[in-house]
Amino acid sequence: MESEASEIHSEAVSMKNVDTENKLDDGRKKENSSKETQISVKEEKPGFARLKSEFVLVNHKPELDTEYLSKETKEQLEQGQKRKSEGSDDRKGKKKMKVKGRNKQRPVTHIKSKDKLCPTIFQERECSFGERCKFSHDIKEFMQNKPPDIGPECFMFETYGKCPYGLACRYGSKHISEDHKNIVNKELYEEKSKVKTVLNVLSKDLQVTLWKKRYNFDKANAVVKQVQKMAQEKLDTFSKKSAAKQETKDSQEESVAEVNPESTVINGTDTGISEETEGVIKLRPQETKKIDFSSKNYLAPLTTVGNLPFRRICKAYGADITCSEMAMSLNLLQGQASEWALLKRHESEDLFGVQICGGWADTLTKCSQLINENVELDFLDLNCGCPIDLVYKKGEGCALIGRLNKFEQIIRGMRSVLDVPLTVKMRTGIFDNKNIAHTVIPRLRDWGVSMVTLHGRSREQRYTRLADWEYIDRCAEAGKPMPVFGNGDILSYEDLDYHLKNTQVTGCMVARGALIKPWIFTELKEKRHWDISSSERFDMLKRFVNNGLEHWGSDTQGVETTRRFLLEWQSFLYRYIPVGVLEQLPQKINERPPYYVGRNDLETLMSSPNCGDWVRLSEMLLGPVPEGFSFLPKHKANAYK
Repeated sequence: MESEASEIHSEAVSMKNVDTENKLDDGRKKENSSKETQISVKEEKPGFARLKSEFVLVNHKPELDTEYLSKETKEQLEQGQKRKSEGSDDRKGKKKMKVKGRNKQRPVTHIKSKDKLCPTIFQERECSFGERCKFSHDIKEFMQNKPPDIGPECFMFETYGKCPYGLACRYGSKHISEDHKNIVNKELYEEKSKVKTVLNVLSKDLQVTLWKKRYNFDKANAVVKQVQKMAQEKLDTFSKKSAAKQETKDSQEESVAEVNPESTVINGTDTGISEETEGVIKLRPQETKKIDFSSKNYLAPLTTVGNLPFRRICKAYGADITCSEMAMSLNLLQGQASEWALLKRHESEDLFGVQICGGWADTLTKCSQLINENVELDFLDLNCGCPIDLVYKKGEGCALIGRLNKFEQIIRGMRSVLDVPLTVKMRTGIFDNKNIAHTVIPRLRDWGVSMVTLHGRSREQRYTRLADWEYIDRCAEAGKPMPVFGNGDILSYEDLDYHLKNTQVTGCMVARGALIKPWIFTELKEKRHWDISSSERFDMLKRFVNNGLEHWGSDTQGVETTRRFLLEWQSFLYRYIPVGVLEQLPQKINERPPYYVGRNDLETLMSSPNCGDWVRLSEMLLGPVPEGFSFLPKHKANAYK
């Protein structure tokens, strides 16, 4: 950012003559008493947003905050400094080392069990572990060592009449008595207890059944057996046709290739479906309810940051469709509590889906049956777009669109055990410049998928270029009459209107745009640019924190979990450029601003790309960070200030 900012400055100044420069310098001295020099950036520089002159900082020189660097990165910098001092730096040009790239294997701070009060104490039940319990049972010692309260009011106590975290609550001054008892507002608690605010909570009985592998999957097993039989008969038919083709002349083979230029060959196997094999065995899916997806704004399922507290924020701003974070099918079948927690649904989510990921027909069919019978949802979404190596190399996520025979077995199996619609989220392809979605989507329609969401990028491309909406349009046409949603780079109502008018998509999904500014859903509905104030944005963060304390807990662990997810979200929120600061509307998702100041101190703090400022913002909401606190941002560049 340092070199980019200086380039903007030098190019701007080169357009002026000496007299103009002097006038500008005089004007700056009179108008700006701060140490930073401000200048209007009139040139259109690719990749940079145009801001009003009074907010742009040109002479800002970013400094590296080593507190937010990984140990590995610090060692690399030290080695670079050592080589430089010894004169052994053989890098070309010998430019200053820049910290860039992503921090991998980021640490997560955990609280020791012995420092936590046993949950049975504030749940007012007997501990079944007795002396073997790894948690503390000494209430007096716990209360003496407990950190001071963060605030005077407990959101859970004020809202529901009872705080489920009792003595461990970090806001417990009003509901913890002098003799260390948890006070309950019985009238309010009884009233609120009548309505369930959070659904899809994993019961202990179901978890134990899954642990012991005693769940009845007879239905799924029968379907998988039938699907595999269908696949084998299809393969036998294909083998016979292949043998017959070998006896034909080369000219006939060429003519066949010309007739079907769109056929996709993956790993030497033709994935096209002939009329003969299509009718070999037809599974009869049970009746499914219908959902009208048209004209609805869809909040994308977002790993890590798309948690329930965040979805509640988006629902309040007008999101129509919400979906859970991606859950791994095998982990759900094993009864992992952390994975089942991803499936929780808030009462405000009136059109809600669950997204799962997997790579095998038997696992996904069983998981679909399990979810269908135990989870309250409106649709089930299969992730075929996850690009990360950990998922892709196991044949899951993006890999499925390159394994069409296996993909068909998965879809037909899942469809046959569901009584809710099955949807698919996918990318344009696996490899850059080799789009295959237009050949896959018609097959998904024929296999029984109710709706497809297409992200207009390939796995290899990631976010290096803008989403290909022309190709999304082509795929939407190929998928008719099945609804196809487009996804990619929507950050304003103009973006949405343009894509709805110029493509054949049924609707649009919003992902990064919702993370950068969740109020985008209000803008989409009201068709306006909302110049939201910093105080309104801060109130939004307060609501997120309250949602987080309700979801993750108001004890020390819950507070720090809420803080961590707030910081993860802030890595997107800071990218928002206030409407009143922009010189040209609307903001584009691929444009970043030069260094700038906001219209007040809070707006400036919220726009900071430095991770340290995010931590300070979290301390305004959740109190001081604990001793030994550490947070590594996803991108190393966020260590600059």
